[in-house]
Amino acid sequence: MEDTKSRQIMEGHITAAPESNSLAIVVLCQRKCGLSLCITFYLVAITIADFLVIMAGCVLNRIGGIYFRNSVLSTTPACTVTSVMVYATRDGSVWLTVAFTIDRFVAISWQKLKIRYCTKKTATLVIGMICSLSCVKNVPFCLVSQPLYIVDGVPWFCDINPIYYTSSFWKVYDKLDQILTPLLPFLLILLLNTLTVIHILKASRARKRLWGEGDRADPEMTNRRRSIVLLFAISISFLLLWATYVGRYLYVQLVGEGYFNGLDSSKPDIILQETTNMLQILSSCNNVFIYVVSQTKFREEMKKLLMCPFTTITNFTW
Repeated sequence: MEDTKSRQIMEGHITAAPESNSLAIVVLCQRKCGLSLCITFYLVAITIADFLVIMAGCVLNRIGGIYFRNSVLSTTPACTVTSVMVYATRDGSVWLTVAFTIDRFVAISWQKLKIRYCTKKTATLVIGMICSLSCVKNVPFCLVSQPLYIVDGVPWFCDINPIYYTSSFWKVYDKLDQILTPLLPFLLILLLNTLTVIHILKASRARKRLWGEGDRADPEMTNRRRSIVLLFAISISFLLLWATYVGRYLYVQLVGEGYFNGLDSSKPDIILQETTNMLQILSSCNNVFIYVVSQTKFREEMKKLLMCPFTTITNFTW
């Protein structure tokens, strides 16, 4: 009973995330948060990708699979499409975070390249490429699933085709999939943030010598601080929430154990596996919290948006 209640509470918190992500999209699209157009494009893209991750990974896959097992969501075509959506949206969300990290790294560390790279045109191109490649890369997963059984000509549920475990192509594809998400993005974000910190420390010491030891404010460092805080908040959140997933994957590869599909939630292996999956989904739920904590103008615009109905009613009444 306690496991059921805790699962329902967790699902309630996660399924509330689409509304908060939708609110964040509206606030960011108004372009009144004091952020550059380039940063705004990346944040909107990340928020939309996270919204799709929650809808595919939590609402359709988890909640649909548990509470609507006899619905159309449980047919083989539907669960196949859902699986592809889960992988595609996950890849898009992860690599958009990498793209945002690269953009901020260039803006902070490479001033000459910043003029050409950190633009609306480049951001649009990068976002479009990532979304397109994420979809194309995961299309082969449509070929992995087969019906668990067929009733009256209707295929139900998804079972993994045995060829997935024996074919050399699928073995290479599986390794490549794990490297591209999340191992390579995890290492890239960790490396780029380390290099960014090193550059900031060097630049801070240099500008202190330039401006002297007085109390004068440095306008350039003040302008940079907003994007630096935002970058670190998003990147560190990603690294922390994906760390268990990466650790779990490396453990499986070293020990040689497989992933578990059992329903016995008392087994430590299943608890660890489901915890990594939960944290992975949570990484798509917390961006609004990050924006609220790190961005003063975002908080102000969100307050205005939330209070807008009450303000309208008050003005109409008076």
